[in-house]
Amino acid sequence: MGGLGPGIGGFEILVIGIVALLVVGPKDLPLLMRKIGKVMARARAMANEFRSSFDEMARQSELDELRKEVEALRSGQGMHPLGAEADAAFRDIRNDLNKPLDTEPAMLPAPDEWPDSPPAMAPLDDAPAPKAKAKTAAKPRKAAATTAPAPVASIKTASGKSRPIRAKKVDL
Repeated sequence: MGGLGPGIGGFEILVIGIVALLVVGPKDLPLLMRKIGKVMARARAMANEFRSSFDEMARQSELDELRKEVEALRSGQGMHPLGAEADAAFRDIRNDLNKPLDTEPAMLPAPDEWPDSPPAMAPLDDAPAPKAKAKTAAKPRKAAATTAPAPVASIKTASGKSRPIRAKKVDL
């Protein structure tokens, strides 16, 4: 089954073409084919328009059904009570959500309950205090950026002599 549709194959199209060539003639056959093409294009356009309008009506009916369902849910129709167990569960959840926040840390499990957790950090009170620097008289600085001299290192060359290597200057 090939060609234009079910029941019309390649051989049938060839027969139709030969008959059209004999009836219409070789001179008028291109004009006839062009007219047939235009008619087919119009028929396809109308079929597509019909299909799109039909799809639009189906969407509208689905939307109407959804609107009715939403309205029924808003008004409480079709809703069934869940039961005493569900009400108790919701009440417990609501109470847990309304608890003050300072009771939450007491409910956390101790660190030793989680065996694969990393060791706890030392408290901040036990950390050594940083050494205080002695204050020196502040030197006035220039408005422009100052640079510190680059550290000097030496490298031995192939001849065995050492020569200084300077790194790039670093802005302070």
